Parts: sequence; structure tokens; C-alpha cells
Amino acid sequence: MEKVDTAKKRLRLIESVTESVDSQSTQPKKRSDADTQISPAEKKVLYAVSRRSAENQGSTEAVSVSKTQLINKINFINFQDNTLLINFKHRKYQSPLTLLAEPQTCLGDNLNCSWAEPKKILSELSLYEFQDLLIPDGQKLIRAEPRLVRMDAETISFRLPENGYEVSSRTMMRHVCKNITAQLIQNSSFFSGSLVDFNACSLKTELTAEPPQTLDWINPASPVNLILSDAAGTHYTGECKIIRQTTHQNTGTYILRPLRFEIQRFKHKEFRSHRYKITPSPNIRFRHPFIKRIFDLKVIDLSGSGFSVEEDAGNAVLLPGMILPQIELNFANSFPFQCKAQVVYRRELDAGQAGKKIKCGLALLDMDIHDHVKLVAMLHQAKNQNSYICNNVNQSELWNFFFDTGFIYPNKYAFIQKNKDKIKKTYERLYSNNPHIARHFIYRDNGRILGHMAMIRFYENTWMVHHHAARKSSGKKAGLIVLDQVGRMINDSHRIYSIHMDYIIAYYRSDNKFPSRIFGSAAKSINDPKGCSVDTFAYYHHRNTTAGHRPDLPPEWHLAPTQPEDLEELGRYYEYVAGGLMLDALDLTADKFSHDHLSTLYHQAGLRRERHFYSLKKNGRLKALVTAVLSDSGLNLSDLTNCLKVFVVDSQELTADIIKVMLSSLAEKFQQREITVLLYPVAFADDQAIAYEKLYNLWALSMQSTDEYFRYLNRLLRFI
Repeated sequence: MEKVDTAKKRLRLIESVTESVDSQSTQPKKRSDADTQISPAEKKVLYAVSRRSAENQGSTEAVSVSKTQLINKINFINFQDNTLLINFKHRKYQSPLTLLAEPQTCLGDNLNCSWAEPKKILSELSLYEFQDLLIPDGQKLIRAEPRLVRMDAETISFRLPENGYEVSSRTMMRHVCKNITAQLIQNSSFFSGSLVDFNACSLKTELTAEPPQTLDWINPASPVNLILSDAAGTHYTGECKIIRQTTHQNTGTYILRPLRFEIQRFKHKEFRSHRYKITPSPNIRFRHPFIKRIFDLKVIDLSGSGFSVEEDAGNAVLLPGMILPQIELNFANSFPFQCKAQVVYRRELDAGQAGKKIKCGLALLDMDIHDHVKLVAMLHQAKNQNSYICNNVNQSELWNFFFDTGFIYPNKYAFIQKNKDKIKKTYERLYSNNPHIARHFIYRDNGRILGHMAMIRFYENTWMVHHHAARKSSGKKAGLIVLDQVGRMINDSHRIYSIHMDYIIAYYRSDNKFPSRIFGSAAKSINDPKGCSVDTFAYYHHRNTTAGHRPDLPPEWHLAPTQPEDLEELGRYYEYVAGGLMLDALDLTADKFSHDHLSTLYHQAGLRRERHFYSLKKNGRLKALVTAVLSDSGLNLSDLTNCLKVFVVDSQELTADIIKVMLSSLAEKFQQREITVLLYPVAFADDQAIAYEKLYNLWALSMQSTDEYFRYLNRLLRFI
């Protein structure tokens, strides 16, 4: 079987010469496994190629191959356990016959071969005379006319000539495929088989009809949908055209050509990731999912969301729509990044001295989050050498920056001072290689921090932007530069699964002009609460002064763990009064609140993150829902990540005193003498005369509306 498989491999390659020949396919007899990849018509083509070569070998354009080169090519075929092709011609009818032979080690003038299919040799070989042999050499064939020395049922021997000649084959090499299942769908009919071989423009499949199916159900004039997969998963789906077919009983061979050489993997974006040409240019290295061979291609340009590569037109292996599950992106053989990508387009480049080239674009589907942040950091520095992402930061310098810029003002410092040692440790962990939950963006010049912004992943698919500060005296618009960095990171990252970025949120005060202009005005510009929304909370601190003698809730009131139907009720209320993104972004939906994988990641980083849900009800009717979010002190310096969020659903009969008793109960439960409270809606706090310290707006942006956001932001950044 090993020899048969080897023979099949060589025959599939030689099928390459048939695409440029307009010949009628004949109905073949049932063939053996060893012969399935070369039909009688194809053997005639091989013979025709040999004959044309003989007529043209005297031409000055013919490429001669020396005996030494012939010997080296033959020994390579022996090394690869592959085969030669031996051509014969019928003595009477002049009809061709092509057989496969396995060369033995060749050391000089004599070449000995054994038949790959000895059962075919005995009866008819005496009726044929030897013509020439063909040596497969990539996309070419080398034709030689050795002198026949001896031939029997087991072996054939030659004396090599002084030279041979290259024989042109198809312009694109076909690649043999291994263990790839092909599924063809047309007009609700489903056929299964295998992918035999392919190149970047066509695919050869063998299909079987299972009764009551017949292959007549496949209409060659209509498009078909092709699915290619193996045990690891699906690697390609696409619409194809049947360009040639050969059928025999319940089996058929179909040559398919994709109808599209460019796919729209994601929704079209007006603001795409910036592409960079890096010197030295990186390479990609991958194992092809169809043919299981390693390929190495040069990258033309690169962004945080994809890249393009160059390949030789004659040996192209990237098919638009194909998924490459494991790619190594390598910079100077020193910085390897692993990723998963999909080929999204194929375009011809201008032919240069090295021949026609193809440019293929690939979109990143997934990438290790540590690798991705390193890649994006490298690209951002390519644009601005003073821009840094997740770099090592001197903590003393960072804290000095926060105080110097007024980001930590006296009242805020009074609030955090009692926990300053804990906060320092928290920041050491946040700023020490934890890009899966925290990222920071710094603009610095002459060793001095001029601008800073940070973001943390605080909900399953939501990142929170905070800590935006800049030195006003720098004159370099550092605040806008780091804002631009965050924007480009978002644009590069949100489609990559491991980033978990469906939403971006930020808290800001209306009296803070810069974030009001950035976030609030962006929401007004987008003018769609399902794309970008702003919700306002009353912010204050609850001090538990009732320890040991806390009053109980009235008998008809009850505080209990939240049930899914309570969140559904909250969703109906919020949709009615606001209709924005807040509940989805904060994981306050029935399908999300019980899933908390993120807390485990925080724990692994040495940080704390907990979430608890409680429902306040009167006589079984939901009045308010509370989510207790507990984290390390200073994770956010206003404790917006370490607080109680209270959502009032039904204000009837709900009073400030009941809210106060409820908060005291939760503060005692979580052993907090003082805890930050965010109360929604603000109208309830006003109606009940609940004293609050300030108003915080929660801004939320869906990644489905990035174009609208960047269209607005672009107007602010156009002067950088």
C-alpha cells in the first residue's frame, strides 16, 4: 500500500498538464487505487507533451539539463520515495501508454527502476516500444531519451543520455491532499468524498453517490457549495463552479473553480487598521491544512488585525476562504508569534524579474493575547517612537505623573490615602505583564511621561477605559496621542476572540470638559443608543453606622439572591426608560450573570474580583436590583470597580430609608464600614432627597459601531 500511495502522489502532480489541453474525457473502466489519478486521456496528454518536446528540443529556447543534473533529480526522487513516468507507444496503433517506475540509487550512467504497478506490465508490454522517460521536477517535467538496456516484469534498466530537456507543464502546480473530506451541496442534495489535489485556483474532488442518489443530481451548469474539513475541523467553505467532470457508476471526479477570490470575513469598516511595512519584513510559517506541508512566505505589510503575504503564482497554495489554524509570524527568526487566520483575498501583482507574484490578504481570527499586545506595541512604535503599550513602567515615576498632572487631586488623595500601600501593590500587579486583564498606554519623551491612559477588562466581554491624564505643559498634545493609541488598539483588537472585546465603557463626570467632549459628544454624534449610550448614576459613599444594632427591613420587604427572572424584569425596565447598552456591557442579563470566568483570571494575577447579585422585593414584586462588585482598592481610583450598583426598577413605596437599611445590610455582609454606591436612576435619588457627592456618566460603545465613533474621533485627532 505504501508504494501505491507513492504512485498516487506522483500521478496527481502530473495531472497538472491537462488543464491547458482541450480534450474530451472518456468513460474509464473501473481503476485500481494506484491508477485513480491518471486517466487514459491524461496519459495521452503526457505522450503529446513528450512528442512536442522531441520536435522542439533543437530550438534555441529549449532548456537543456545535463547528465549530472538528471542523476541528482533521480536520486532526489528516490530519496522522497516517489516515481518516474515511463512512456511507451503501441507498435501498431501508435497509442500511448504511461507507466510508473521507482528509481533505484543512480551513481553513474546506468539507471535501474522497479515497476510501481507490476500487475499491469506482463500481458501488454510486448506490444509497446519504449519512447522516453519523464522526471517530475516541481512544476516542470524533465524529458530524457535514455537507451533501453533491459526490461522484464519486475524491472527496467537504462543507460542515461548526456542531457535531457525541460518540458513545460501547467503554470500552477497542483498539490496532493491528504485525508481531507469534501462535502458538496447543490439544490438540497449532499454528496461526500475527498479532496484529491488543489491549487489556489481549482480543486479536484472525488465524490460518491449513496443510493437513492445518483450523480445525475449534480447539475454542472449550476454553482455548488463546497466544504473541506478533516478531524481538526472545517478549513474551507465556498461557492464553486464545476469546470470538468468524469463519472463512473456511483463515483465521480469533479474539477471545481471558486467563484470568488475575495471574501468579506467581517462587516465592512470605513476605518480600517493601519498597515505598516516593517524592516526587516517578517515571515509567516504554517502547515498547510490540505497538504500537511510546511510553507514559509514573506509578509508584505502588517497590522494588528491582519497581514498580506507574497507567493509565487506557479506554486500558490492560499485559497481565499481557507482557514489556517496555526501560523507562526516570525520577525528575524527571533520574535515568533502564534495566530489563527483566514485568507480573505488573492490578487495578482505586477510581474517582476522573478516572475508573476500573488498578494494574499489574511485576517486574524485569534491570537494569544500576550503576543497580540506585543505585536500592536511594535506597530504603534513604528508610527510614533514615543508611544508605548504595556511597557515596563517605573512605579515612582508613574505616581509622580498622577500627582503632577492633577489626576490625583487633594480630595481624591484623601480618599485613597488610608489604603495607599495596598494600592501600590495593586498597580505593581496591573502593570506587570497582565495584558489579558489590564493595558496601559504611555506617551513619553526624553524619559519623561507626558501622557497616560489605561484600560481593564472588568466584565466578560467589556473593557473599561480610565486613568486618562496628560501634562498640559508639554505642548505635544500627549492626551490626544494616548487617546489615539487606545482607539487604534480597539480597532486592531476587537475582532480577535481571545481579547473578549464586544464593548468599551468609560465613566466620566459632566463637568470634566475633555471626556465630555470625547465620550458624551460621540454618543450624540452616533445618535443610536444601541451603538453608543450614556447612562447617569448618582455617586456617593454609604457609611455603615448601625453595626450591631442594624434595623431590619419591614416584614413585607425581602432581600434575596437574584434570580434570572429578576434580571429579565430589569431588562424590560431599562429598555423602556433608556434602551442603551449598559446592561449588556455590565453583564446584567439573564444569560450572563451566572458566568464569571473573569474572576479566575484576576485571581491568577494576584488580584481580587467578585460579583454578587441581590434583589429587593416587596411582597414578591421586584423593586430594586443590586450588584456588588468587589475588587482591590485602587483598581480604579474612584472605586468604580469596588462598589454597590443599585438599580431601582419600581420606585413606588420604595424610600430612602429602605435603601439605607439594605445598603447597611450588604456593607455588613461584605465587612465594609464604608462602601461606594452608584444609584440608578438619578431621578430616584432626587425624589427621595438622597444626598450624593457627584454624578458619573457611564459611556458604552458597541464594537459594531466603531466606524461611527472613529468618524467622530477623527475630527478631533486630525491636527496631531
